[in-house]
Amino acid sequence: MRAFIPILFVLSLGSLITAAQESQPTPLQPPSAQAKASVYVYRYKQFVGSALAPSVYCDDIQLARMENGRYFTVRLDPGQHTFRSNDPQSGVALDLKPGQEYFIRVDIATGLLKGHGRLALTSFEQGRYELQSSKLKPLDAGKVTDRAHVSVEEANFTAPPPAEAATATPQVKPQPQTPSTPAPDVQRPVSGLTLSDEQVGTDPQMSVGEAARQARQKKAARDAASAPQ
Repeated sequence: MRAFIPILFVLSLGSLITAAQESQPTPLQPPSAQAKASVYVYRYKQFVGSALAPSVYCDDIQLARMENGRYFTVRLDPGQHTFRSNDPQSGVALDLKPGQEYFIRVDIATGLLKGHGRLALTSFEQGRYELQSSKLKPLDAGKVTDRAHVSVEEANFTAPPPAEAATATPQVKPQPQTPSTPAPDVQRPVSGLTLSDEQVGTDPQMSVGEAARQARQKKAARDAASAPQ
């Protein structure tokens, strides 16, 4: 009896541990990269304002300080987001979609005492083209403030756009061509040929020469009839 009690205790303890493990919630899995939207922020390499490094903000959270001729990538959840620099008069509001790419260019607006950074949204085609310039390089990691969302890896655009849909060329069904019927060779009837004061030759199959010959014969017969005996 005493040996049975420890065995019963061990079995009960095992059941409690199993029940406790099953009651624990499953940890949340991090969202996949496809669920995120990618925003590329870049700045032309120019001599004017090259010493300035304006800050770039997303939803009023500082992302990084933008250097001359550099770019960085922001991975964000889909939804409404606003971007601005240190110029309060300009900004970009975006409704980000999962897996989509967006491009924002940082321009330097020179002022009387200090230059300001202004953001401009560029098209997909223009942004990809300009970002692949040999004069642009990834941003220095030391300029990044929000390391949870900002990436300074080199952009790779060898893959097609994430949301690029194949546009099929509409096929036009050729229409059957009706063979053109040649116009019938209509022979106009020979009109009456008058060689004298009498109309002859009304047969449509009679040639001009035959009509003339008959006209001469009739004239000769008429002349012979009217001659004195």
